[in-house]
Amino acid sequence: MIGLLKKIIGDTNERDVKKLMKRVEKINALEPSIQALTDEQLQLKTMEFKERLEKGETLDDILHEAFAVCREGSRRVLGMRHYDVQLIGGMVLHEGKIAEMRTGEGKTLVATLPVYLNALAGKGVHVITVNEYLAARDAEEMGQLYNFLGLTWAVNLNGLSPDDKQAAYAADITYGTNNEFGFDYLRDNMVLYREQIAQRPLNFCIVDEVDSILVDEARTPLIISGEAEKSTELYHVAARFATRLKEEEHYTIDLKANSVALTEEGVAEVEKAFNIENLYDSEHILLNHHVNIALKARALMKRDVDYVVDNGEIVIVDEFTGRLMQGRRYSDGLHQAIEAKEGQVVQNESMTLATITLQNYFRMYDKLGGMTGTAKTEEEEFKKIYGLEVVVIPTNKPVIREDKPDAIYKSENGKYHAVVADIEKHHKEGRPVLVGTTSIEKSELISNLLKKKGIRHNVLNAKHHAREAEIVAEAGQRGAVTIATNMAGRGTDIKLGEGVAEIGGLHIIGTERHESRRIDNQLRGRAGRQGDPGSSQFFISLQDELMRKFGSENIMGMMDRLGMEEDMPIESKMVSRAIESSQKRVEGSNFDMRRVVLQYDDVMNQQRTVIYKQRREVMEAESLRDVVIGMIMSHVERLVDIHCPDEVVQEEWELDKLIESCNGTFLYEGQLDKKDIWGKDREEIVEVFRELVERLYTEREQLLEEENFREFEKVVVLRAVDSKWMDHIDAMDQFRQGIHLRAYGQTDPLREYQIEGFEMFNEMIATIEEEVATYIMKANIGTNLERQEVAKGQAVVPTDEPAPKKPVRRDAPKIGRNDECYCGSGKKYKNCHGQEE
Repeated sequence: MIGLLKKIIGDTNERDVKKLMKRVEKINALEPSIQALTDEQLQLKTMEFKERLEKGETLDDILHEAFAVCREGSRRVLGMRHYDVQLIGGMVLHEGKIAEMRTGEGKTLVATLPVYLNALAGKGVHVITVNEYLAARDAEEMGQLYNFLGLTWAVNLNGLSPDDKQAAYAADITYGTNNEFGFDYLRDNMVLYREQIAQRPLNFCIVDEVDSILVDEARTPLIISGEAEKSTELYHVAARFATRLKEEEHYTIDLKANSVALTEEGVAEVEKAFNIENLYDSEHILLNHHVNIALKARALMKRDVDYVVDNGEIVIVDEFTGRLMQGRRYSDGLHQAIEAKEGQVVQNESMTLATITLQNYFRMYDKLGGMTGTAKTEEEEFKKIYGLEVVVIPTNKPVIREDKPDAIYKSENGKYHAVVADIEKHHKEGRPVLVGTTSIEKSELISNLLKKKGIRHNVLNAKHHAREAEIVAEAGQRGAVTIATNMAGRGTDIKLGEGVAEIGGLHIIGTERHESRRIDNQLRGRAGRQGDPGSSQFFISLQDELMRKFGSENIMGMMDRLGMEEDMPIESKMVSRAIESSQKRVEGSNFDMRRVVLQYDDVMNQQRTVIYKQRREVMEAESLRDVVIGMIMSHVERLVDIHCPDEVVQEEWELDKLIESCNGTFLYEGQLDKKDIWGKDREEIVEVFRELVERLYTEREQLLEEENFREFEKVVVLRAVDSKWMDHIDAMDQFRQGIHLRAYGQTDPLREYQIEGFEMFNEMIATIEEEVATYIMKANIGTNLERQEVAKGQAVVPTDEPAPKKPVRRDAPKIGRNDECYCGSGKKYKNCHGQEE
């Protein structure tokens, strides 16, 4: 049926290639006129293309000419002229698709075509490779062409200084590894000043060995970790201090808002106990937070109601169902405060500062393309996760490699002796042999067997990239024997030595089938490049891991009954089909695992996108007045919803509690009275608060020079966002680790994670707005003009440098806290302008 459909509608891949061939003909038609240009005229084409783009032409409009210019530049500078199939590959990449090209077809050169074309737009092009050695090698080699055509290029290496990072990303073309680009994205969203941001908006990216990077490495998220400033000891100190405070005198409880707030007497008690002048100075934010959270743990969180203590762990109780919420932790330090209150060990806090999966990082590019020798087997995953289509590019010359049937042995011992015998046979003929293994351990086993036979060989295990490329490049020389793990040497061509083609070319031996057909195909593809002769064969035993997983007992029994020896091979289509079927099942299972990882990260990704976008806006804004007032009013509206609910008659609204809650955060006693809001509806109450907040805000603005107050706003907002976001990441990570236990309760863990994760995010936003409201309206402005990192410690990548600090400017007079205020109000300084300076 499938064959009939293909005949009717034609092979899609074939149709795509035929369509692109027509464009190749147009590029070829331009070749004589482009070749007639002098070097200087050819180089001026780059400026001409840029001007045409500025005037409204698109990249597609200039594609034929740009490709022709790039090809001619390559011929003159590199001595390499792009084949027609390479032009097809270049167009596939430009269209944001994956080009599957066999080993040796010149993928590095293919990339120069779409890279040159897209770099003309001036938005930056990224080329991603699997390791830094290949990134540097490809950039330096192809950089000669880019230099000739008037474009800038750079290599983004681990360990570059912040200035060098910025310079690398400012280049027209930037080469580097997937991890380095991902970490730079995370670092950019942790900086304190917009001048420190390295990456430009993510425009166009070409991923070399796309299956390795977007599939094989996609299960492991990128994480920047470090030690939070918060000391676990401070939780115990705050817990002990909280027992000294008395309700009503030192703090008030708002059960409906589930919050506690220090009274003025309570603030004075904290300042006295910890020997500080102003609890709201930026240097005391940590202490303020700990005291408040310790109070909340003591006054609001009830043992065996809100939580239980189980084997030294604090386990949350679901308020609606009463069930234990294993794996879930309170955020914002509340869980640690409860641990301290109960005398338990306080867990280390917030070790994850930033994290993202490679899938979500690469999906942020406006356009993404990829190259590899093997992508078709993973086409479904590329399509579903990245929206990438796979186009198989024809080879420049027909493939004449001989792929022999698998040789299947009863035992591993029999298999390895057969492998050595096969190596010895081809070695005597002078043919080079490349042996692929699944592990370093297996490589060493074969190496020892070869040593006993006296056969000289190289062992490659993907640890030293520069040496790796050198060994792989030599693997095609006459008589060479190279043992390598299957992934080693990707990105390096094996060129045949003199006279090797005449004796049969490179021989590939696979010592085991990999879980993925794609890895097996990569190994086969090392031989037979550009029409070269070659051969490949896999040696398999029924004791191999893949065979054991999928029931080799029946075949083993059959071989025993037939009396077959361990070194006697069988070649069975049935067994080969069973192996391929097993591989498909494993591939499907691995895809499902990666998809689940992505589904969970998608929840975080939505939140991360919101936070990073707003954080960037904060750094770039001239003034945050409207943003901050909006945050304060959002906090007010929440309190009005709690104390003046629609369903309750006005006479029963808790206006005293509302004012008390506001006094506990952003107002001082006496700034708003109950009579000011008595008899008003909800909207009118909110409006009264808005007018008051705007007036008080204007007064605070006038205390400092414009520039200093604008910096003060950013200090407070960035500090609140960063600290709460870091806590939230940690809480979500803890939640994620325990969420699978929900399946025992007949609920969908992912759905629960999505729902509760959204609730946790909203709670985080509320705490950010409350903290901003408090510190903007109560902090001593004169001592809060320095942005600070909320967490320090060794990150995953040890090249992070502390942000440069801006000088502190103190414009307010220095007066004792209990002196009469200089403004003439008659109040104590700390209760008047002292609250603002």
